[in-house]
Amino acid sequence: MPGELRKTLAEVVSAHAHNKRSRARFEFCLNKFVPEENTIHICFRYVAMAKAANLSRSDLDSSSGSDLSVSSRTSNRSLRVVEKERRRNEAGDPFLLALKYFSEVEAGTPRIGNDVLERNLVQVERVGLSRGLPPEAISVMLDYAMSLRGMICVRVLKFLIPATVVPQEAVVQAVAWLCVSKIAISTQVLFLRWLLTVFDMIDSKDNLRAIYGFIFHFVTEENLSPYICHLLYLLTRRESVRPFRVRKLLDLQTKMGRQPFLLHLLSLYKVFCPELVTLALPSQMRSGFKNHNSTWKAALSAVQKRNNGQVLSDISLTLGVKHKTNSRKRKYHHLEVPSLSSSVQRNSPSSSSRKVFALEQLHTFPQLLDNLHRIELPSQMGSLLGSSLALCYLDYVQDDSAFLRLNFWLGHALHEEFLFCSGDRGSGSSSEALHLLNRLLSTQHFLQEGFSSTEGFLYKFLNVWDGSLLRPQILGLLSDIPVVPSSCINQLLFEPLVQLFFTSTLFFKCSVIDCLNNMLLKWLTWHSVYALEDGLDISLHSHTPMNMSLSGFMDSVVELVRFVGRLAAMGLQLEGCHSLLLSFILDFYETVCDMFLKYGLPMVVMPPVGVFYPALFATDPVSVDRVVSVSSFHSSQAFHISRQTYREFNHYLSFMVSCLWNSKMFLPGMAIEVDQELLSLSKVAKPWTSFDLIHHPAFLGYALDFHHKCWPERKEIDLNSIKAGKQWDWYLEFLFSQGFQGLQQFVQSSITRRSVAGTNDQGQGDRLSL
Repeated sequence: MPGELRKTLAEVVSAHAHNKRSRARFEFCLNKFVPEENTIHICFRYVAMAKAANLSRSDLDSSSGSDLSVSSRTSNRSLRVVEKERRRNEAGDPFLLALKYFSEVEAGTPRIGNDVLERNLVQVERVGLSRGLPPEAISVMLDYAMSLRGMICVRVLKFLIPATVVPQEAVVQAVAWLCVSKIAISTQVLFLRWLLTVFDMIDSKDNLRAIYGFIFHFVTEENLSPYICHLLYLLTRRESVRPFRVRKLLDLQTKMGRQPFLLHLLSLYKVFCPELVTLALPSQMRSGFKNHNSTWKAALSAVQKRNNGQVLSDISLTLGVKHKTNSRKRKYHHLEVPSLSSSVQRNSPSSSSRKVFALEQLHTFPQLLDNLHRIELPSQMGSLLGSSLALCYLDYVQDDSAFLRLNFWLGHALHEEFLFCSGDRGSGSSSEALHLLNRLLSTQHFLQEGFSSTEGFLYKFLNVWDGSLLRPQILGLLSDIPVVPSSCINQLLFEPLVQLFFTSTLFFKCSVIDCLNNMLLKWLTWHSVYALEDGLDISLHSHTPMNMSLSGFMDSVVELVRFVGRLAAMGLQLEGCHSLLLSFILDFYETVCDMFLKYGLPMVVMPPVGVFYPALFATDPVSVDRVVSVSSFHSSQAFHISRQTYREFNHYLSFMVSCLWNSKMFLPGMAIEVDQELLSLSKVAKPWTSFDLIHHPAFLGYALDFHHKCWPERKEIDLNSIKAGKQWDWYLEFLFSQGFQGLQQFVQSSITRRSVAGTNDQGQGDRLSL
């Protein structure tokens, strides 16, 4: 800093600072640090405020003198009454007297054995812990606390509970105290924890962002670094990312290792300036910033309840009070979505100068269109979940920092309130959790993508989930996760689901299959939307960037389909081929059958034998019709299919023709062979015809109905007569008219029919077409 500027600042501060403590602090800052440009602006701003304050006092004194002189001539008695009443009120309010004492106390006042100080401190402490402190009291007490050392400073910080908002200027002045070497590290840590707790209650952050470089200076302090990185993460804007700061963080990482708080701050820097951060960051990172509000959570919660929720709603979201003192785990409480509130106050100077339009004022879509470039994001990103118009704006701006903030809020809420909750859950907590998850589901469906914080939470939660807690919501969120690389999909997703699937009820098995079907549908939709024109590579665009080649995507899809095949085969065995479970399984394989036809993915996967045969021999005709449809794939377009898939397809198709059409079941050389002696013991006449289109248990009722319509006068039923002549063609048309489209497609595409006059066997006039 130039010598003349330093001298000028020192003189003006000495002349205009409020008290000796303020003058000493700013003189120390001028002598010790070389401020950045922004810090000099803050110093000048403080000086201007000091001048304005002194000027206003002198003006007030002069104006008061003139008014008194005039009033003395008109109504001396009235003024004396008013002054007497004012003095009586001041003398009767111990809290105001205590604040006046701390605002005027001189530096160096003894604290040990000082009864006056202790009496006033108790008075402010009682109000702070019961009703919360107003903004003026926060300013006075925070400045007093940061000027101290020892236990009194800690005591003051612990009862600094805001009733409404925290003045920005008070925080800026408190941050300036961090440069004073007499403040203990533990006290600095406590102050930063308090600041992170009340960060969303600060009335404005413009001046805090102006001293971003001053705050960044403390990132090298080992004990302060986790808290400073968290604070910087909340204050960072694109203009805050500079090359020298990136280098400093990388140097710190070299010295301290890959600390989560450094990685999260670097990840935010990389979002704003990817060309500056060339470090490869992991796509899945655990929560980098811990919850630092344990010191104030009980008092904040009590003040919020007493003030009828006037404090910002998100504080209650993260600051639930335990009901059981012997439990170290947290319950989820106050999980309601915060209400919309702008990060800039409506009447603040910065708001009026920039003509900011707060989101809470947004009520109609025309308003959104008219104010699209003037909208200010809310102070609580979680409040976006409660407004469709706010989500429209979020989807339009595609602001990576906004998604990072929203992911941070969601990650905290889901991990702290669900993953680490205690086993004792009340009905109220369950209803709040249900409401939050339903709102999160509707948000993800609206945006047509999931959140990375939700994905990370689910991978952890599946390992401790009992399969019953909020089942529809958890499975709904699970179906929204993006494509998982094949190298880690088994560990993250398949292993936890297998344990739940085989030990659960039939309904849960159906729910899991339906969830995985929806997951596959969304993966295929993303592929069809984001596939490049050349068809060689795809990029899955989301706010957790992950590039994946087409072969990598296909590997993940194959792993998912094979996993469902294993689940389906074992589930059908455990549940006795239950028709409900079979229906959900066939839903999944209908999606698999459409991978190429509808979504353009060049892949064919056949259902396993554990699914094919139970479905083909099912007693309900719908299952038979559907399995025939998914097992007889036909396409006019050419693409590569593996030999194994060809063999499976030919095997299934030839078996269906032999079973349903040619009546050649259980014969030597067929896929399913049964010993002739065993067949004779069954005493079933012509057992090889037991599963054709007439005698199959699924179609037997239709055959009887058709027989009755063709020969109503017959008393004896001869189903073999349906095979003779035109009755066979009529019978097929009768089945097709019942809605069996899969069966119709199978006959028309796989059977080349040739009519022969006088034939008595439908197989004589037809041949297999493969």
